[in-house]
Parts: sequence; C-alpha cells; structure tokens
Amino acid sequence: MATVAAVIRVLLVDDDPLVRAGLRMMLGGAGDLRVVAEAGDGAEVLPLVDTHTPDVVLMDIRMPGMDGLTATEALRGRPSAPEVLVLTTFDADQHVLRALRAGAAGFLLKDTPPAEIVAAVRQVVQGNPVLSPAVTRRLMDRVAEAGEDRRGSGARARLARLNERERAVALEVGRGRSNAEIGRTLHLGVSTVKTHVSAILTKLDLNNRVQIALLVHDAGLLSEDEPTR
Repeated sequence: MATVAAVIRVLLVDDDPLVRAGLRMMLGGAGDLRVVAEAGDGAEVLPLVDTHTPDVVLMDIRMPGMDGLTATEALRGRPSAPEVLVLTTFDADQHVLRALRAGAAGFLLKDTPPAEIVAAVRQVVQGNPVLSPAVTRRLMDRVAEAGEDRRGSGARARLARLNERERAVALEVGRGRSNAEIGRTLHLGVSTVKTHVSAILTKLDLNNRVQIALLVHDAGLLSEDEPTR
C-alpha cells in the first residue's frame, strides 16, 4: 500500500493526449493531488515510476505499444509498487478481471464524474479498492462462467493455508462486505478484522481485498454457503 502523504502523487498513463489533459485538469483542481508525470504507452511506466515515485497510477488498458494490463502486471510484481487504478471504457471489459488479478486496486470508467475520480484516487492510496459490490458480483459471474477447474483447485489449496478465523474473514471479503460489516457478522472489532485481512494478504501473497474476493470465488466457497449480497 502506498504511503499516505499530504500530497498524493499521480502518474497518468493513456495514449490519448486529450484524455490525459482532461485528467490533469481534473486532478489539478484538488489541492491534495498532483500529477507528477504522464505516459502514452505502458512501456514508459516503470522508468517513470522509478523517476517520479507516484502514489497512484491511472492506467489505460488499450494502448498501441505495451498495453496497460502488461504494464500493471510488471508494476505490481515489484515491491512497494504504487497503487493502480485501471481506466476503461466499458464496465464489462473482459480485461478488467486480468488487471484485478494482477493487483490493480480497482477500475474507473472514463466517463466517471470528476469528483468520483478524485475520491477514488484518495481511496486507493489508503488501501481501499475502488470496486462496488455490484461490480464485484458481475466480475465473479465471469469467473464462474469460465468454469476454471484448475484455477479452483489451486485457489482451495492456497486458502487451506489460513486458520479458521482467517478463512471466515476471507469469505466475508468475498461477499463484498466492509471491515465494519465483517466485524458485526463475526462479532469482532474492526481493528481485529483489519489484522486478519493483513494476515490473509501476507499468507497468500496478495495485494488487496479484491484479490482475496477473487480467490474465494475461484475456490467455489461462496456457492457452498450463503450467496453474495
């Protein structure tokens, strides 16, 4: 998770200069956000991150050189990587799932209202994925339709590393519940839930809550219990 600073440093990655200009103006209107660099191709991302150390990268998916998915996978495979918010035109884009598996903190539609984009950047820098429960369910449905048996057995093996309480917390994360909601459901304090979530991320070598949810769904655990909300 990126360190929360007084000013949140943002790297814009989109092959359309007009889109970048619009985002730069939008983010520049927020006193706590600053665009530190721009890129028109995914191949520029790693060098720019090394030079400018952004807290958040707004990443387009489709670019003529290295696409945003490949760039996200390369970036999030590094230690202490900045958070990535994927920019997409369609909320049902099949590539979004790959980006989330790679460790993106969520995704934004390009026509998202400016105030929501600013709020999303602030959220992810605090370690809160930007993905509504409704969108999570839609992505989960895509996983279910794929019928990935090999992925399912691998997911179950990974979740077997968790203790009973951690597994219960992971299931609730898979249902799209917040820490407060998980605490009420499992009769735990919010700080205790946060501790369990951190332990799950560490044990399973995951980047964020979205990846926990995807792993739980891959394992088929939600179909064995109550449905997601």
